[in-house]
Order: sequence, then structure tokens, then C-alpha cells
Amino acid sequence: MKTTKDARVPTVANYENRLSRSSSDGDGLEVSRHDHQKSHHHREKVDLAEEANPLVNLTQEEVIDNAANYARTNGLEQYEELFKKGGLAARNPKSLGVGLPLLTDQDRADLAHESRHRWAQNGTLYSLVVLCSLAAAVQGMDETVINGAQLFFMDQFGIGGTSSHDTWTLGLVNSAPYLCCACIGCWLSDPLNNALGRRGTIFLSCLVAAVTCIWSACTDTWWHLFIARFCLGFGIGAKSATVPVYAAECTPAVVRGALVMMWQMWTAFGIMLGYVADVAFYNVPDKPHITGLNWRLMLGSAALPAVIVCCQVFFCPESPRWYIGRGDHRKAFESMVRLRKSELQAARDVYYMHVLLVEENALRRGHNRILELFIVPRNRRAALASWIVMFMQQFCGVNVIAYYSSVIFRDSGFSPISALLASMGFGIINFLFAIPAVYTIDTFGRRNLLLTTFPLMAIFLLFTGFSLKIPNQQARIGCAALGIYLFGIAYSPGEGPVPFTYSAEAFPHYIRDIGMSFATATTWFFNFVLAITWPSLQTAFTTQGAFGWYAAWNLVGFFLVLLFVPETKSLTLEELDKVFGVTTRTHAKYQASKLPFWYRRYILRQDVEEPVPLYELDFEIDPNLVTRNVEEKV
Repeated sequence: MKTTKDARVPTVANYENRLSRSSSDGDGLEVSRHDHQKSHHHREKVDLAEEANPLVNLTQEEVIDNAANYARTNGLEQYEELFKKGGLAARNPKSLGVGLPLLTDQDRADLAHESRHRWAQNGTLYSLVVLCSLAAAVQGMDETVINGAQLFFMDQFGIGGTSSHDTWTLGLVNSAPYLCCACIGCWLSDPLNNALGRRGTIFLSCLVAAVTCIWSACTDTWWHLFIARFCLGFGIGAKSATVPVYAAECTPAVVRGALVMMWQMWTAFGIMLGYVADVAFYNVPDKPHITGLNWRLMLGSAALPAVIVCCQVFFCPESPRWYIGRGDHRKAFESMVRLRKSELQAARDVYYMHVLLVEENALRRGHNRILELFIVPRNRRAALASWIVMFMQQFCGVNVIAYYSSVIFRDSGFSPISALLASMGFGIINFLFAIPAVYTIDTFGRRNLLLTTFPLMAIFLLFTGFSLKIPNQQARIGCAALGIYLFGIAYSPGEGPVPFTYSAEAFPHYIRDIGMSFATATTWFFNFVLAITWPSLQTAFTTQGAFGWYAAWNLVGFFLVLLFVPETKSLTLEELDKVFGVTTRTHAKYQASKLPFWYRRYILRQDVEEPVPLYELDFEIDPNLVTRNVEEKV
């Protein structure tokens, strides 16, 4: 099948040619340049919409023949007419069926409704999102119940001092699951998904999480607790690498970011539940022969949502992309029918998925897939961008607060119960302020959310650190809590939801499981680094210096995202191959060249001309123009 280059991610020559054309306007045309460029860009956007789709290289008759042949050769003979219509709809997605042969008025009405009401999705799709959200809540609770439990088990296990041995031991116990995730758990995702599918992997990982949470509650030494929590990493790692991919593969492109980010939003909800469990069990007294019943109930409570997920998971359909990857196109279609509002939409998406995956297979070099993650340029760029956002999700400093906020608040002057309540407040804020990202991640964009929130997080961490120097205890407590809460407000819509959403969609299908394993192993490894080093870092740097350390990393993260992380919103998973087609050097050079424009436009408030775009991602097309184009072709 013939393919064309997508002008949204041009070659260097293509970009420089467009730049040359833009800068070559004569002086006498200066007055009309803006209107000319608007017209030029508008025409370009129409072309770009077509060039992203390999089916436009075929005539309507060829698309109909190919779609019919696809149905006949993949056990879908009874749906041959449906796939003919689906192929035409996939070739002309913006036309909404207008001017296309074979489509009925009802077909056009279904396509128009889908376009105008992007949240009016199938109920089964939303039930799948609920499943993924509950799986995320499992992870959130697994992460934060330790926050309150450590107030008690540290003294019981003899690791509550300030010696180097005690601080490193506490860090090791807290970080044990993330060490397992980074070294083993995440890398099990690929073989488990190949053998069990997305649903089977989620079931097994949640079962492991439930068992190890109960095991953690029954330990009686710090090393026994370390072993139990290390085994918890087998559940967290495989689940965190699978659930976002499962959601990304099942959701339409127009709402994929919002629905996939439910992972992080409900992880934040689980974090909040972990704090709630800490407060709820704080005053539980010991029973005969049971010392520390309160912290044991805190750790064991995280098993409940995991059991709920295990009971629900097989009521949801398997990923259609996973079925296609195994060559079972009939099951892929049956699964997609359950996830879309009409059979036409299901046929269109399955056929288009098949076409793009055939093209994607050209990326294969015949090497080991782990090797191809780094030697294939398109994959390497996705891996770099995913590594950056995952690395910065940890080194922005959020999990220092998630795991140690109770100790931080206690050391600031809070009573133990007040420290837990203040930590619960952080959990509530973390959840509530993730909600705006549902509406902005597919409009404002992944990249813009990160660039906006990194500087704010740096400022609020510095504010928190300096607040701890205030002599007056009441003022110190209030300002420290305010700084941590403001940090949570900035983190929740940016580095909270973006990394897992971005990584779940960045890699091509054939290497997606490996890529997501790499991305999640990155975040869990640096999560381990944060968790194990914070007690010692706090002792060596003081709490103020430690907060300043992570504030500096937020500024580093801003420039890493600016230069090396492209935007990915509102494109199909396969069309993202086009986005990562631009070289890293070209992308970084272009973004750096825009810094003077941003400074003059947004700081000096000057009316300056916007640079020629490197690539277009969120193009708007006049529907009347598209309809006329389609009718002319017909």
C-alpha cells in the first residue's frame, strides 16, 4: 500500500522550505501577510488531515474492494457490506458520511452524533473506564497506607531513630515495592499480556496485590515487612504497565486522553483513600497477642479494592488491538462492537486499525523488540519522551509528600493525628484538582499542561521549604501545609495524569507492551530512589534543603519537556507514528527558537508574529469546505 509523508511532522528540508516561503514575502505585502498566512495555514490544515490517512491514496472503489476482501479473509463474511461502508468512513472521517456511497441516512446520523457529542460513548466503554479507575485506586492505596502505618511500626520494629541505619532501613521498607516494579514487575507485563491478555494480566496483578497487602499486615519484623512489600511490587508493576495501555487501546482518539488519564485521577483517589484508612484506623486499640493492630489494618485495607477489580474484570471486553495482534479479527470486531455505539463505527475503527497496523509493521527490523525500542528512530524518540515525563513524575518530588507527609507534618509541629488529617487533606486536593485535566488534556494538550505546571511546582516547593524556617509554630504549620497543598494543586492536572497517558499512547502497537514496561519501570525505579533516599536526604540537607533540591528539578523538567517532548493529543495511536517522525534535533532546535517569541508575546505583551509551525496537531477544518471537497471527488 502506498503511503505519504505527513506534513505535520515534516522532514527537515520540508520544514525549512516552509520557513523559507514564509520569510520570502516582499515588503510591499507586509500589510496583508497575516491574512495570507491564515489562508495558507487553513489550506495546509485541510491537506494535512488527508495526508495523515493512508487510505486517501486509494480510490473509493479500491477502498471498497480492500475492505470487502478484509472481511472475507478474516472470518467476517457476514459483515462484508458493513466493512465496505466502514472503509469509506475511515477514508473520509471529516465528511461524516456526506457524499459517500453505500451509507444510509442512519449511518450519517450516527457519524454526525459521534462528532458533535464526543462524550456520548457506549456504556460498556464507560464500564471499562470504571474498571481501570478501580485498578488505579488499588495502586493509590498501596502507595499511601504506609504513610500512616510508619508512625507506628518504626518504633515497634526498632527503626524509628535518626541514625544512618534507621533512616536507610525505613527508606528501604517504604521503597520495597518500587524496587521490585523497576527490576522485575514491570518487565513481566509483556509475557503476561501475551499469555493472558490485558484482562488476565489485570486480574492476576490485582490478586497478587490483595494477597500481599494482607501478608504485610501480618508481619512482625522490618525485614519480613520488606519481603511482603517487595512482593507487592509484582502486582503494582504489571498492573501499572497494563491498565493505561488497555484503556488507550479501547477508547476513541477524541476522548482518549481524558479517559486514559482516569488512571492517574483515580490513583489520586486511591491515594486519598489510603490517607482516609490511616485516619480511620488510627485509634484502633491493640488486642491480646496483636501488637500494632491499627497499622496492620491500615496496610490490610488496601486489599479490598483489589478484590473488587478481580470480580469485575472479566465482565469487560478484551482489547480489540490485542486480538488483532494475535490475528483474531473476528473477536476484535465483536469486542469493538461492545465498545462503540454503532456497528458502523466498530467496523470503521477495526478496519482502520488493521490498515494502520499493516503500515506500522514496516517499522520492524527483525531484531529483538527490546533492542528495537532504541535502534528504531521512531521508537527511540517515543522512549526518550516517555522517559522524561516518567522520570519527572518522580523527581518533581510528589511522592516524597505522598509517602512521608505525616512525618514531615509531625516534625513541623503537628500532633500525630493532626499530621494524618493534614496528609488526608493533601490526598483530597490531589484527587479534586485532577478533575480539570479531564477537560483540558485533549484540548489544552499534554505538553502545555506540563509546561504550565512545572514552574508552579518549583515555586510552591520553595515556599514550603522556607515556611519551615518560620519561628512561630502556628504560622510555620499553616504556611507549610499551604505550600504542600498548592503544590498538589499544580501537580494534579499536569505531572499527575500526563505521564501514564503519554506513555500508553506513544509507542507503536508491535512494541507497545515493551515500551510501556520501559516507561513504568522508569517511574518505579525513580520512585524507589525517592522513597529510599528521602529520610537520609532530609537528615543531610535538612527538610528545607531537600525541598529546594526537588524545586530545582522541576525547572530542569520544564526545559526537558520544552525541547524533547512533542504533543500527542487527539490523534489515533497509529497516527502518532507521524508525530515521532520528526528528528529530536529538529524538534529541540525549533522549540528553542520559539523562546524569544514567547517572551515577547506573553511577558512583554508585544504583538509579534507567530513562527511557522513545525507540525500541526489540533487542526480545525471548515466542515462546509470538507463537504464540498468530498462531493467533488465523488
